[in-house]
Amino acid sequence: MTDHFWTYGTDSGHLAGTDLCGWRVEASDGHIGKVDKHSDEVEDAYLVVDTGAWIFGKEVLIPASAVTRIDPEEHAVHLALSKEQVKDAPEFISDKHLADLQYREEISQYYRSGGPFPGGTGVL
Repeated sequence: MTDHFWTYGTDSGHLAGTDLCGWRVEASDGHIGKVDKHSDEVEDAYLVVDTGAWIFGKEVLIPASAVTRIDPEEHAVHLALSKEQVKDAPEFISDKHLADLQYREEISQYYRSGGPFPGGTGVL
């Protein structure tokens, strides 16, 4: 997954062009919020998750590689991340997430350093 960090996995059930805004987001251990924004761009796909009252309205940027399953019937997106990993993730900064390469690298480093993943030591 490290080569395609900002890309949906082939087994995630993602269909390009599907509007995921407003869909429920489920961590591996429970509900964490809803999709506020998302991108389907090749090698630049992500979700912006609004955690609502759960962690005081914080939004987090989650790379598409964290998505394990998209359930169109339930309007739910399932992640390979725990609630704690999402809670501890760097906050989404809307004016930096696309233009600032250093910010994107910080996001990548956070998710890559949080647990085991194929070929590395992070969660993804």
